[in-house]
Amino acid sequence: MKLEVIKLDGGTAGSVDLDDAIFGIDDIRGDILQRVVTWQLAKRRAGTHKIQVRNEVSRTGKKMYKQKGTGGARHGSRRAAQFVGGAKAHGPVVRSHAFGLNKKFRALGLRHALSSKAKAGSLVILDDVALSEPKTAALRASLEKMGLKNALFIAGPEVDANFKLAARNIPNIDVLPNAGLNVYDVLRRHTLVLTKAAIDGISARFADQKEAA
Repeated sequence: MKLEVIKLDGGTAGSVDLDDAIFGIDDIRGDILQRVVTWQLAKRRAGTHKIQVRNEVSRTGKKMYKQKGTGGARHGSRRAAQFVGGAKAHGPVVRSHAFGLNKKFRALGLRHALSSKAKAGSLVILDDVALSEPKTAALRASLEKMGLKNALFIAGPEVDANFKLAARNIPNIDVLPNAGLNVYDVLRRHTLVLTKAAIDGISARFADQKEAA
C-alpha cells in the first residue's frame, strides 16, 4: 500500500510504502478490537470501590435481645446487613479488574486497528511534526487546513516539545510517542496521523515480534 506524505504546511513530501500485513488487512474483526479495548479499559480501572463489611461497622456488638421467648427471629448483632445502619452484603471490595490477554492477540488487535483506519481513508502520513515555536493558533490553523478536527498523532520515538505544547489546548487532538500507540486511542479518534518516523517504529515493532515468535 502506498500513501502520499504531506507536511504541516499542506505541501507534499513524496510517498511511503506501508506493509500490507500491518495496514492492509481487509477483513477487520470487530470482536478482536472489542476484546483488546476491554482489556485496556479494565487495566485502567482503579478498583478502589469499597463498602464496610460487618466487622468494620461502628456499632454496638451487644446482642439485640434474648435468644428465645420473644416470638421474633433470632438475631445477635445490629451490624448485620438486614438492619438500617448495618453492613452491606456482598458489596464491592478493593481489587484489580485487570485480566490477561495473549501478547500475540494484542499485536493482532493493533494491526486490525491500524488497518481499519487505512481502509476507512482515515490515515494521514506526515513528514514531521516539529515546530519552531509552540504556537497553538498557528497549529490549529494548519490542522484546519488539512481537515483534522479529531485526530491522534503518533509523532515518533519522542514528541517534539513545541508541538506537544501547541497541541495540548486543542480539543480532540491527542499526541503520543511510538511507545504509546494502542488500540483504544487509535479507535477513539476519527483520524490517525503517523509521521514517517512513527511508521519506521511500527514496522520495527512488528518485525521484533515476528523474530521473537
